[in-house]
Amino acid sequence: MRTNVFFWFLFFSLCVCIPGHADDWRDKTPLLKYAPRYFGPNAFPFPELMGGKLPSRWEVELRGEYHKMTGDKTKDVFARLYIPIAKGRAGVSLYGVIQEWYETSPEVRDERNAVDVKSPIPCHGDFILTCHYQVLSSEKWVDIVANATLRTASGGRLCDARYTDAAAYWFDCNIGRTLWQDPETAASIRVQGMAGFYCWMTNDLVHRQNDAFTYAIGAQATFRGFTLNCDYTGIKGYRGDGDKPMILRTKLNYEIKKNIISFGYKHGIQDCLYDSFSLAYIRCF
Repeated sequence: MRTNVFFWFLFFSLCVCIPGHADDWRDKTPLLKYAPRYFGPNAFPFPELMGGKLPSRWEVELRGEYHKMTGDKTKDVFARLYIPIAKGRAGVSLYGVIQEWYETSPEVRDERNAVDVKSPIPCHGDFILTCHYQVLSSEKWVDIVANATLRTASGGRLCDARYTDAAAYWFDCNIGRTLWQDPETAASIRVQGMAGFYCWMTNDLVHRQNDAFTYAIGAQATFRGFTLNCDYTGIKGYRGDGDKPMILRTKLNYEIKKNIISFGYKHGIQDCLYDSFSLAYIRCF
């Protein structure tokens, strides 16, 4: 009799306890703050500054990235495919983080209302699709490119505040003008800028989405096979809950026979707390 009572007690205890543990991570999701400051470095990608010109070649890129801030160290592998359309008048970009590895401190975990300090399973990023269109191409005036981007909800580890598990989209207009060039050495200096609208879904039942203004200004210098890009860019949301990130970006490319090696550095300001380093290989066709 006592044995039967013991087994029944054990059975009911398991029935009660197991669902409770399974739902622990879901209990925290309403506490997450859907803003760049409180998510991982890849959750809210910044629009690229293209200088108003579309590539005329196919591009396949594989990039390794390292992001660090106080209490968070993240590594990831990023891939991108660019397909030109209509002889370079339009194009399509497909890109995203293939896999991400991270480890946060208990303090950062608690600040973000996350569950774990590192992922017990593989963490994959969002899949992103961008459509490009060359609105104007003029050496006398300016070059203009219009972009429309959709970020899917395919990223993982929402419970650790790595990806939002919610869709986002943005529209931007890139503009650029060459100030000086020397055809003999393939040297040039170019100014460029970008402005657009950025929107992402949140977990707030009242404010279902955050509407933001995105912007960038920068310059590009070329010499023979080298290209140096420097720009300042940001996203400005309306809620004021860590949704106004800004970064300084620097990227140096060297091309030889349709092969490009790219070194990048990003310094976060305000609601973007990461310093990021990247090394990429790009093959052009």
